[in-house]
Amino acid sequence: MPANTDRYENAVARYFEAWNAREPEALAKAVTAAWAVDGRYTDPLADVRGHEGIAAVIAAAHAQFPGFAFRLTGAVDGHHDTARFSWELVSEADGAAPVAGSDVVVLDTEDRIVSVLGFLDRVPAGS
Repeated sequence: MPANTDRYENAVARYFEAWNAREPEALAKAVTAAWAVDGRYTDPLADVRGHEGIAAVIAAAHAQFPGFAFRLTGAVDGHHDTARFSWELVSEADGAAPVAGSDVVVLDTEDRIVSVLGFLDRVPAGS
């Protein structure tokens, strides 16, 4: 068990703040707080670097799933500069969670995300 689990939990909390920000200014601010300037985000649907690219991916997810929010499922696990966790995309209207995934993040010395490797564990049929 790592001695400083707060480091990983705080970084992941900032990550979810970014993914749940909907207004452009709030999204830009949250991405800046969570990611290093040259941070990278990679999943089966995207591979971007930098705050603008990351914000664009997040905005596209909200456009595709309006009225949904990302939430952590389970505990954050971490060691050294790396953390992993699982999440769901949940409908605010009925609680349905058609999308779920697992992410691995690498942090810099300021606990900002340098890279994310995302995996989609559950997606809607036909996606």
